[in-house]
Amino acid sequence: MKLTSPSQSAKSAILSKLRGAKATVIEKEILDYPVWQSHDSELLKQRFIAGLSASHAEVICVRSSQIANAVEQVLTSKACKSVIVGGACDETAGVSEYEGGEFLTEILKGASHLDIVQFGREFEVLKSSLFNEIDAGITHCLGGIADTGTLVLWPDKAEPRSLSLIPPCHIALIKRSTIVSNFAGMMIEQSWQEKMPTHIVLISGPSKTADIQQTLAYGAHGPSQLVVILIDDVGVAQP
Repeated sequence: MKLTSPSQSAKSAILSKLRGAKATVIEKEILDYPVWQSHDSELLKQRFIAGLSASHAEVICVRSSQIANAVEQVLTSKACKSVIVGGACDETAGVSEYEGGEFLTEILKGASHLDIVQFGREFEVLKSSLFNEIDAGITHCLGGIADTGTLVLWPDKAEPRSLSLIPPCHIALIKRSTIVSNFAGMMIEQSWQEKMPTHIVLISGPSKTADIQQTLAYGAHGPSQLVVILIDDVGVAQP
């Protein structure tokens, strides 16, 4: 005779009930709020910049040949002495060595007058300097949302989200061609269903809070400064 414990009996009862339940078909949700969209690249750019500027972000428009100079000018104007950039092994890309973001060469050139830390060690090793010594973090962006003036970052082991969340100044590089109307449009256009991210970071301005006496303060939970370098690669012959 096989003995059954009370817990096994309860588990069997629950599973039996679940198997016997009839699934209810849910009707497809119909969005009842207006979704802003446009196919005008100039309008997308203007709305994207307006949204970021309204949230106290600084936006600098450059061509690809001007990236290094723009990075240098931003770091100098912010009186930065040290900066952190991506640089670890990128396991998500299936390669053994990280080749760097698309504009890493220009970033390193623009920051060459500072102490540069390339993220390539365990976070615990960098933790103290990241919180206490590094003035700015520089990252690439996956794209931008014109409707809300939002940067979309898709962090990985090579360029983790800590680069954009911890140093007091975040400098983000984004190509104009990656700006879309809205978030849903980005997921469709970039076929996210084929490669879902483990997490994403959406940024629309410097970190701010009004928790204390409803007084707006910047930098309470993250960077107090956000500088966006918008690289114009739409309809412009790059030198």
